Amino acid sequence: MLDDRSYMRAPYRPGRSMTTTLLITLVVCYIAQCLLAGFKTDDWVMRWLALSKEGLAHGKVYQLLTFQFLHGGIMHLLMNMLVLYFFGRAVEEMLGSQGMLKLYLASGVVGGLLQVGLSFAFPRIFYSAVVGASAGIFGLIAAFATRSPDQPILIFFFLPVKAKVILMVEGGMAIAGVLGPLLPHPLFTSDIAHAAHLGGMLTGLAWIKWGIMERPSLNFWRRDPRPEPVRATAKRAGRNSTRKNEEIPPAEFISREVDPILEKISAHGIHSLTERERQILEAARSKMAKR
Repeated sequence: MLDDRSYMRAPYRPGRSMTTTLLITLVVCYIAQCLLAGFKTDDWVMRWLALSKEGLAHGKVYQLLTFQFLHGGIMHLLMNMLVLYFFGRAVEEMLGSQGMLKLYLASGVVGGLLQVGLSFAFPRIFYSAVVGASAGIFGLIAAFATRSPDQPILIFFFLPVKAKVILMVEGGMAIAGVLGPLLPHPLFTSDIAHAAHLGGMLTGLAWIKWGIMERPSLNFWRRDPRPEPVRATAKRAGRNSTRKNEEIPPAEFISREVDPILEKISAHGIHSLTERERQILEAARSKMAKR
């Protein structure tokens, strides 16, 4: 009865998922980057669209977004796409399409700012030009690992590794990459933007751990403006309604009560449900178990 719903057969709403859209966008942007640059890396595309301290100093704030869609080479692109494919779908199912996109872009911005900030502070140690989707992707990894730490992820399509292990390994590498250049040892010499990775991970962790998008100041349209006594009365009415729902035939109950909730999960993620909607899903589960 629930299985014949299209949104139950797939985790996202009908149509192209945000993860797929991002993957396609990255490929298109890389092709355009190569064509415009003449397959070179030291060209005007990098000067204008890559994130750099010089660019920010001259007011090119847009670079905080454009650098996330440029890449340093085909392998750089393919590796980012592979990780985005695995974690993007999982986070999109968890947060919804819009929530996943906001987290992805915010992680990229914060990661880019951290990398450029260190290049301002230590210009001889940290590279000032940054390109790539890695910061945003690391934000997705951190968000997923924070919400579902013991959930296994198939690395290279066959090796299951717990999300928290992946986060700890990547976090350790990022911290070592940030602190390493301060040490006089060739082992830590690298052109990888570790600070951007670290900034993305911290953003993803904070996004989930402290409910950034659930704060009233950032999501004020979701606040219930009714006074507390009215909200309490509504909650009691919801409980009474849930009890009455037990008397409704399963088919009618699912069509009338459950379908809108499942559509909401498909669009915005399960975190968007109210307490009453969660109770309705529990009631639906009980009805299905009694069949």
